[in-house]
Amino acid sequence: MLGSGNVATNFALALKNKYQLVQIYSRNIDNARELAEKVGCEAINDLKMVVNDAHVYIIAVNDDAIASIIENTPCNNALWLHTSGSTPIDVFEGKRSHYGVCWPVQSLSKSNIVKMHNVHLFIEGNTDEATHELEKFSTTMSHNVHQSSSHDRLLLHIASVFVCNFANHLFTLSSELLEEAGLPFDAMLPLIKTTVEKLDHMTPQQSQTGPAARGDIKIIEKHLSSLTGDKRKIYKLLSESIMRSKGN
Repeated sequence: MLGSGNVATNFALALKNKYQLVQIYSRNIDNARELAEKVGCEAINDLKMVVNDAHVYIIAVNDDAIASIIENTPCNNALWLHTSGSTPIDVFEGKRSHYGVCWPVQSLSKSNIVKMHNVHLFIEGNTDEATHELEKFSTTMSHNVHQSSSHDRLLLHIASVFVCNFANHLFTLSSELLEEAGLPFDAMLPLIKTTVEKLDHMTPQQSQTGPAARGDIKIIEKHLSSLTGDKRKIYKLLSESIMRSKGN
């Protein structure tokens, strides 16, 4: 496991009882040791120490570091894979002969270990053999494994930013708005949960409610008059987008 961060930690723990992890690499040896102790393997902080006889090498680091990891690790016939949504498979081209991608559609963190068997994994191999091996490997972690091209994975990653990162930023803006007035953000939690739960039986388009969906211009203008800065701009932009989608 080349990496010891959020994705590496969740992958390593999901694989713990299915494969023998040999090494955890991190530039920070303390981080490597922390994860290595949890899965029972060696911790290293020097790429020159990476073993040459493992069957699978998982590169779970920031996108900008993937190419450097590939350049500075042993070139062998093992299965090499990275876990990025936006980095294409051809980052391995000319550097390895047997490689692929295994990207989880989930927000992963060290502090909140998820049940990986429910996470959708999108995979891509450079050959039929690599794809077959990668699929077999991935299904030991998840029941939801899909083959996907680099182009489609990029679109999935963009969609993930909308539903996760952007949505969470809207939660942050809501929290700031309420805190300024001395009101509790906890009041929003049942609404957030209901909004998500409706998606089990409705499309997002069917689920859309609110002033913009109704075309209630007076309420929208009243809301805008109470907002300033980014909050006002974002409210206006999203309201206009919703109204266009609803034909209002």
